[in-house]
Amino acid sequence: MKLPVIRKLLNCRPEDLSASLFVLDKVCEARGISEEELDILGELISNVSGAIEVHFLIDEGISENQALNIFMKKVTSIGKN
Repeated sequence: MKLPVIRKLLNCRPEDLSASLFVLDKVCEARGISEEELDILGELISNVSGAIEVHFLIDEGISENQALNIFMKKVTSIGKN
């Protein structure tokens, strides 16, 4: 997950991001996809999912910077318990 990519994706509407996520997920299910391609698709999916989650926080009234910080703290704390 890359914060600059997520920040750039915030310029897209959540509906468009959801549609992109659906397509990426379907591509992952295609036959003949290599491990390297799956890794790349996984990175794209995580960035799009992150942008959707940050959009959700912004819609709740949190500023963009705060929403990004909350999201990154959540992501970096995974597995530390």
